[in-house]
Amino acid sequence: MKFFLSTLLALSLVPALGQSLPRREANPISPQVEAMYAKGLRFLATEQQANGAWIGRYSGEPGVVGLCVLAFLAHGEDPNHGPYAQNISKALNYILDKQKASNGYIGNSMYNHGFATLALAESYGVVDDPRLAPALSQAVELILSAQKRNRFDAWRYTPDSHDADTTVAGCQIVALLAARNAGLAVPDEAIEKGLAYLKRCRSAQGGIGYTSPSGEKPTLTAIGVTCFALAKKKEGKGFATSVEYLRENLNYRDKYYPYYFEYYMSQALFHADEELWENWNAKNIRYLGASQGRDGSWPDSKGKHFATAGALLSMALNYRFLPIYEK
Repeated sequence: MKFFLSTLLALSLVPALGQSLPRREANPISPQVEAMYAKGLRFLATEQQANGAWIGRYSGEPGVVGLCVLAFLAHGEDPNHGPYAQNISKALNYILDKQKASNGYIGNSMYNHGFATLALAESYGVVDDPRLAPALSQAVELILSAQKRNRFDAWRYTPDSHDADTTVAGCQIVALLAARNAGLAVPDEAIEKGLAYLKRCRSAQGGIGYTSPSGEKPTLTAIGVTCFALAKKKEGKGFATSVEYLRENLNYRDKYYPYYFEYYMSQALFHADEELWENWNAKNIRYLGASQGRDGSWPDSKGKHFATAGALLSMALNYRFLPIYEK
């Protein structure tokens, strides 16, 4: 993976029924998780700039800003009147400002576009901002048109790319599924073709590779399992073998993209096997508790803001507020 976000490392609208952030009553959150999450959000809020972004090599990327929005929403923060409402609003303003009016493209890579689109989808219906509906519609249309131009029926770094990889493809698939969940008319064919590409990159052992079945990795496999699970495509031997592959790699840590891995691994295991997720989640909480800085951030070569958003989102299944996290 030679790019990260910019280079990485991700119709008609109807009312978004069910797009709310109800308080989660069952399975109370542990004090440790709540303390870590609250500390991380305070760090993000304090570090946010007036334009809605964060300072750093990658921290001004719309995709990173989108992940930060998701981190706030995933904690059940009221996006209109809560203590972090202005942070969410400023971040969404930044994303909207980065969207090209001509074609709906957000940022300068499909990673940025995918994660920013996901943030718009999860915000639509809960954030009181009439600009979100047309912006989300345009963003989805760009993802769909990019897929139609791609010879693999998938995605890579730009809307005009003719090659594909599983990280960019996974980012777009999740964004499309979130948009569908928000009420947009996303064609089944687009989802099916995207999943078919991921299947072609899955090895007999269940692992998923970057552009082919060879060189499979837990991070890539977690992306694939997340996509199939969210698409309600969990039947069949292929999905089961991928889950088993992740089971065999519960102690894996991605040394290059640790928080990107955790972000997807938490979702993959939660949707595939909740007992397996509980096992991994307990280990992840211990790991994050030991690595969180005094200022509430997590360190990473890609920047504290991306790392912190990723770390928080890897714990967000403990809250289960985001519609995309619903089973």
